[in-house]
Amino acid sequence: MHNAILHFFDYINAIVLVYFLVTNVVYTVLMVFSLYSVTMHSKSAQHGAYADLLESPVTPPVALIVPAHNEEEAIVQTVMSLLEIQFPEKEVIVVDDGSTDGTVERLVNQFHLLRMDLIYRQVAPCKPVFAFYFNPERPDLIVISKENGGKADALNAGINLARSPYFCTVDADSIIEPQALLRLMAPVVESSVNTIVSGGVVRIANGCTLRNGRIVDVNLPKSWLERCQVVEYIRTFLFGRPGWNFLNATFICSGAFCLLHRETVLEAGGFSTDTVTEDIDIIATLHRFCKKNHRKYRMVFTTDPICWTEAPHSVGMLARQRRRWQLGLMQTVMKHNDMIFSPRYGLMGLLSMPFHAYVEAIGCTIEAFGTFIIPFTFLVGAMPFSLFIMLMFLAFGYGTLLSVGSVLLEETTLRRYPKVRDVFYLVLFAMIENIGYRQMVTMFRAQGVIQYFTGLKKWELVVHKGVEGRMLVEDEI
Repeated sequence: MHNAILHFFDYINAIVLVYFLVTNVVYTVLMVFSLYSVTMHSKSAQHGAYADLLESPVTPPVALIVPAHNEEEAIVQTVMSLLEIQFPEKEVIVVDDGSTDGTVERLVNQFHLLRMDLIYRQVAPCKPVFAFYFNPERPDLIVISKENGGKADALNAGINLARSPYFCTVDADSIIEPQALLRLMAPVVESSVNTIVSGGVVRIANGCTLRNGRIVDVNLPKSWLERCQVVEYIRTFLFGRPGWNFLNATFICSGAFCLLHRETVLEAGGFSTDTVTEDIDIIATLHRFCKKNHRKYRMVFTTDPICWTEAPHSVGMLARQRRRWQLGLMQTVMKHNDMIFSPRYGLMGLLSMPFHAYVEAIGCTIEAFGTFIIPFTFLVGAMPFSLFIMLMFLAFGYGTLLSVGSVLLEETTLRRYPKVRDVFYLVLFAMIENIGYRQMVTMFRAQGVIQYFTGLKKWELVVHKGVEGRMLVEDEI
């Protein structure tokens, strides 16, 4: 019996060891590719002719689509910031998704909108539209009021009304930097291949000061929880996604800020409502559609278009957000599981899909289990000291190296945190967020996997407090 238990622990330890080895090897490869990619892009961006794009007649128009549900506190500032974005021709479409608060009234009063009929063809499926609001003296803003159907449904309503060949998805609580849309469009214009997706970076605005819808002072938040999320976002957006982009195997672009080709999205059927992360699902859907129809296409991710968003302030809200993200990731990889290891999809099918399915989606359950089983098996004498040290390094030490490397890469290329004090805290939290915070987030993600296998499909609402300093300065409206 004793030997059987030891064999069982050996088996479990081997699974955990293989998981950490595979994960860290892939992360290391991605880190190398990302270092090269981010550095090269940072150098070329210094000479980027964004002014030419701003004045060029060939720059495609863009519709900025903002799904909004009960966003009365933030929606006016968000729309004002979008109207001020530097871009030659744009339309802002706010889709009020059945709000029960004063979201529409705030917009109507602020921008003197009138209810009127507009040409609307429902190409992508969505819930019924109630009304359109428009101001002829402000033709770049349209508000749609519709029955509640969720974010994907609201995006479909927006692209049905949009006239521009490209649209950009924007969360209602996000702030986009003035040149970000130009930077997002640059790889589209410069490529001879149809670029159907262009993704940018999402940063955490907690602690920053906003005025008239713009970040005017970048600071780190004060709480440890938010600082850990800042480091996590930097690592995610500067290491993982540039690496996959370098391999032409992009699988995730944040829906908070992503440019897409309207016609291709409509041909592919629009956004799907059968997952809770429509932004991940649409990327897989577009890969499938283009490969099936033998289309030449590109999906790109660049690191200098910046969108600022608010991160959860409490552990409870963070848990909701991460469970939802993990549930959506599970739904998406299982929905498109025929793409896993399929050579038809190139490196996307052979590398990116398997990694996201087995490591990013399901792997968190192994990591969560290992967090308890590794110390336990060592304490009961079922694991040699050398193996224990190796697993501890793989679980904690190597992750710390990656986090510190991410922060240093950020500070040597993009440098969004100008204060020396903030850089010091970023490095400090990059060293400590792998002890405690990462394990806590892994537990939340594992709960999301359990939710998937238990058949629970639930949109867990994350309530924001409002970014510090977000209050509008009235005399500057």
